[in-house]
Amino acid sequence: MTAISMLINGERVQATGGATFERRNPLDGSVATTAPAATVADAKAAADAAAKAFPAWSALGPNARRALLLKAAHALEAKGEAFAAAMAAETGASGLWAGFNVHLAAGLLQEAAALTTQIAGEVIPSDVPGSLAMGVRQPAGVVLGIAPWNAPIILATRAIATPLACGNTVILKGSELSPATHGLIIEALQEAGFPAGVVNFVTNAPADAGAVVEAIVAHPAVRRVNFTGSTKVGRIVAQTCAKYLKPTVLELGGKAPLVVLDDADVDAAVDAAIFGSFANSGQICMSTERIVVDDAIANDFVARFAARAQALPLGDPRKGPVVLGSVVDMATVLRCNALIDDALAKGAKLVCGGKSENTLMPATILDHVTPEMDVYREESFGPLKPIVRVKGVEEAIACANDNEFGLSAAVFGRDIARAWNVAARIESGICHVNGPTVHDEGQMPFGGVKNSGWGRFGGMAGVREFTELRWITVQTAARHYPF
Repeated sequence: MTAISMLINGERVQATGGATFERRNPLDGSVATTAPAATVADAKAAADAAAKAFPAWSALGPNARRALLLKAAHALEAKGEAFAAAMAAETGASGLWAGFNVHLAAGLLQEAAALTTQIAGEVIPSDVPGSLAMGVRQPAGVVLGIAPWNAPIILATRAIATPLACGNTVILKGSELSPATHGLIIEALQEAGFPAGVVNFVTNAPADAGAVVEAIVAHPAVRRVNFTGSTKVGRIVAQTCAKYLKPTVLELGGKAPLVVLDDADVDAAVDAAIFGSFANSGQICMSTERIVVDDAIANDFVARFAARAQALPLGDPRKGPVVLGSVVDMATVLRCNALIDDALAKGAKLVCGGKSENTLMPATILDHVTPEMDVYREESFGPLKPIVRVKGVEEAIACANDNEFGLSAAVFGRDIARAWNVAARIESGICHVNGPTVHDEGQMPFGGVKNSGWGRFGGMAGVREFTELRWITVQTAARHYPF
């Protein structure tokens, strides 16, 4: 068991009154972490600390911010073993997934470091003689980042790295399902030497989430909120922020289609489908959630895909290397079991895997899935993958777009021009031609459309989200007025 603290104004603290909550391992129910259950007073204290630290941090030179972010990247990488242990204990994640998280999160900090000298504005021609008109980007203020459990190191780091690079101070609200994992990120930032109040960390019991978030959002110094998580909770966050007129970046649910055209390299498509479908047991916002295959090659694709899926190692990640570890809770198991029952009752074929009685869920493939089945539209967020057979490009595009979500997508085909044109017509914020649906790089604009959210993380797109664009003029010659 790990007992953790919050961080407010550079001090490790417990919740007011000493209240705590427990996060238990999904496999055996053992207590993985005991964390502070923040009160509204704690939330306000974190916002006050960030507000107090903002003037000095925002005035700090870009290379000083860069140096601290680079130190944080190295400190985070050095905690690889601790992250792997925390993720296995809290969410049942595999060591492979933990290592991937550490690697990409360190890259996000490095990319944020590189951005510090790229936060530039522009000179805009003015019709007023002698007016030097500029669009200037300045730090917004305090940024609240709300991160989930499923890619805990990547997504919590993303929530605060670019805001820090832009000169904002931050509050990270840790996930109730991975508080120790998120706490290790804060430790890395502290070891790098960030000044008191620049980075703050709060954890809360699940029942208190709404009150804690609203207390921070309501604070006058908080100027941006970013949230990664489910569409259901994202709507609540958006409504709370709208109440206080606080701009948001929302990265929400997904039902990513992988479209396999009739001229696809089947082996390459299977490789991408295996990775995109079963990395972290399918518990990734970009996970391949619908495999849309042209009927001309579907039999070949399904046979190869199933053979690979059945060979994936499954087990308790605390006992050795696996690809498929535990899913996060029994609710995931029950949801996927219900989707399997519904699909089979309506004519789908179970190719491999099947229902599970515990959180060690096997790779499961359903073929001949149709729109009448729940799994066709609903996000499984588990290692359950539906295959939809289509005839021709137009049916493939229609199927890919027949969903409320629009985060990631992929298209496989040897005719690159045709595949590109298919990708251009898919309604998603991200689409990869001949690559997996699961892919991220710190410098890329990351985000979705439709019910997958709005706004973009990453690179200069992130800078635009976490700075204020101001119009500032300097009159360099005498100004003529009409009266």
